[in-house]
Amino acid sequence: MKWIAVDYGEHRTGLAVCDATELLVTPMTPQIEERSLNKVADRAAEAMRAQGAGGVVVGLPRNMDGTEGSRCVKSRRFAARLAQVCGTAVVLWDERRTTVSAAGILSGNGVYGADRKARIDSVSAAVILEGFLDWRRAHPDEEPPDLVRPEQP
Repeated sequence: MKWIAVDYGEHRTGLAVCDATELLVTPMTPQIEERSLNKVADRAAEAMRAQGAGGVVVGLPRNMDGTEGSRCVKSRRFAARLAQVCGTAVVLWDERRTTVSAAGILSGNGVYGADRKARIDSVSAAVILEGFLDWRRAHPDEEPPDLVRPEQP
């Protein structure tokens, strides 16, 4: 099944998608440059439909000690909105250190400056999606531990 990952941010939101075999993950560009939670959810849902993805993963920015701060509250609110817009459950996935990993990937490929800024959130989304897909391969028949389901009318 194809999955899309969302690295939700206050100014920029990155997206990544995998192929139907769940092996190849690709950062999507351009990133979403929007501040409104509702507009970002709408754009992410449009990308999900355009890619033919059947599932969506949203990064959950826990603190390094595993606790949840104000960014987690915003990400959970975003995931709830996205679940409503998409009409499907949204997986919340721990995104600790994904930006550091994404920066390393971009540095390793000689991407700096404005190019780096234009790609970092989508590469972070790819790192989030890779982590989730690794978990799926190790737990093929299990439901993800943190799901947000759309509200029923």
